[in-house]
Amino acid sequence: MAAAVLALLFTSCPRWCTHGRDVQSLRLSEATWAPLGLRSAARAQSSVCAKIVQLLGQNEVDYHQKQVVILSQDSFYRVLTSEQKAKALKGQFNFDHPDAFDNELIFKTLKEITEGKTVHIPVYDFVSHSRKEETVTVYPADVVLFEGILAFYSQEVRDLFQMKLFVDTDADTRLSRRVLRDISERGRDLEQILSQYITFVKPAFEEFCLPTKKYADVIIPRGADNLVAINLIVQHIQDILNGGLSKRQTGGCLNGYVPSRKRQTSESSSRPH
Repeated sequence: MAAAVLALLFTSCPRWCTHGRDVQSLRLSEATWAPLGLRSAARAQSSVCAKIVQLLGQNEVDYHQKQVVILSQDSFYRVLTSEQKAKALKGQFNFDHPDAFDNELIFKTLKEITEGKTVHIPVYDFVSHSRKEETVTVYPADVVLFEGILAFYSQEVRDLFQMKLFVDTDADTRLSRRVLRDISERGRDLEQILSQYITFVKPAFEEFCLPTKKYADVIIPRGADNLVAINLIVQHIQDILNGGLSKRQTGGCLNGYVPSRKRQTSESSSRPH
């Protein structure tokens, strides 16, 4: 029954506002940023992320030119001790507990993203339960979608998000998605999956995940099937990217975000890299 959170982050250095300057040389005051967060269940957040990226036309964009990128909280699982890894291989380690995540690294990474820096994201191997040696490089982007089961749990991380969204799906749907994922992607058997669900996943959802629903700005039923809600989110993102947020929102800013000006037709849509 694990729920997950998607966080959408509008960074401090929009690609098109740099005018050829080194993105990393920009100070926070020279541009603006505004994060969004969305909470969802099982794989619902991934499908919602994919739908948002698709509707924003970012699927086929070169990674250096992307305005929207996706980060997963799953990439930030802590490095396990040998004892913890042995438990994990038997399905006896609680990956749905807040302590399973490296929240300090999450916060540091998101802060660097808001400052327009290139970041290196860990790659977690769910079969061996360890971090791989390689990392994924994420270049400066205007919008970052951060998804994860407990993205609202840490206040320090939560406060980075400008808008927090909770995707609400029923328990049967969450469980079925988890079973399909763990069998097809992680090589686990049904007995282990159900045992882990009853022992860790469901209790953790009720204790740690569900209570953070109160922090959501928007609750979206039915996940990616709710196209009305997703289209509204996409429009909100486009408005911010285009500097179109109305000053009726908290006197011209939204949780500290000051809308940037619209891109002029003479300005390039690409950003330096």
